[in-house]
Amino acid sequence: MSTDNKGRLDDAITDFSRRRVDVDGVVKTVYVSGAGPGVVLMPEMPGISPDVLRLARWIRDAGFTVYVPSLFGVDGAYPTAEGGAEVVRRACVSAEFRAFAGGGTSPVTAWLRGLARQAHAECGGPGVGAIGLCFTGNFALTMTLEPSVIAPVVNHPSLPLDDPAGLELSDEDARAVQARVERDGLKVLAYRFDNDRWCTGQRFAAYRALLGDAFDGRVLPGASANTDPPPFFRDVVETPHSVTTAHLVDEAGHPTLKARDEILTHLT
Repeated sequence: MSTDNKGRLDDAITDFSRRRVDVDGVVKTVYVSGAGPGVVLMPEMPGISPDVLRLARWIRDAGFTVYVPSLFGVDGAYPTAEGGAEVVRRACVSAEFRAFAGGGTSPVTAWLRGLARQAHAECGGPGVGAIGLCFTGNFALTMTLEPSVIAPVVNHPSLPLDDPAGLELSDEDARAVQARVERDGLKVLAYRFDNDRWCTGQRFAAYRALLGDAFDGRVLPGASANTDPPPFFRDVVETPHSVTTAHLVDEAGHPTLKARDEILTHLT
């Protein structure tokens, strides 16, 4: 187990069941905990960090069964700069992800929709929540192509990395998402910091153009972000970015904690 100079540790993830989930012959590890309706919480770069797991536990404790799929990185690892940058490099050339403009929808989202189907079958209830973070931010929107997904949350979506106004969606999928949102009256909740260079106002404007009033994009002041995030966020990301994880400040009344509470209300 590694630690940083402030004694912060990796997370052993002992309070989740570790499952191997098969969707159409593709098997991935998924960490599951809780009871109640299902919520798929996708990790941010560089993986299922202790901060992502803290958010997962908050979701669980709010009365949900949370599913955290392992998509990249080392599960539970504290995000170092060197290790995190290597995970980003590998993900950017992976066939599962479309990190750059013109690539269309990431293929891994089809697997994630299958996970949502399984979560709904296991947990029942009206449907499933989907929360994307950073590299997976937009995946929560693409997952609405699965009818069981009814509460998408798009947190500081960073893809495509080379087009601040891009949405990481094929034209066909964009039209299908637009139709689903309109047909079923879905609301898409989204968050970013005002000075985030990875998720800019241009990207939120593109979501608004696609989804209209169904897109509820909320912008927090960058000055409110945690000033002591893990090294990957300090040295690689470099700007306020991760509203409910690395840059969250766990203090009553803080804007980032309010955002967390708004997300939990949205899921409920």
